[in-house]
Amino acid sequence: MSLKHFAIAGLFALGTVAPVAAVAGDAAAGKAKAAVCAACHGQNGISQIPMYPNLAGQKEQYLVAAMKAYKNSQRQGGQAPIMTGQMSGLSDADIANLAAYYASLPAGGK
Repeated sequence: MSLKHFAIAGLFALGTVAPVAAVAGDAAAGKAKAAVCAACHGQNGISQIPMYPNLAGQKEQYLVAAMKAYKNSQRQGGQAPIMTGQMSGLSDADIANLAAYYASLPAGGK
């Protein structure tokens, strides 16, 4: 078998071992959960405090990954202890819904 065949076989193996998970959140349900987030990240996902990131317009899968990393104590530094506490009570569905909500908002806040 040639190197080309091994490379193709490897690509197929990666596809079956590490599939990309689709995010299917409910933005309306996420909006209902977002009130506590607004204290730091702004009412419409645009933070008024420079050290807190804007969430509006972020990619949904990025937000899911970030929130799950906080929940699982995989993110460190900065506000990680606060975010870990915030995420600890959220289910995977809550996280997906929050991500869908913030992803649905315009990045410029308008």
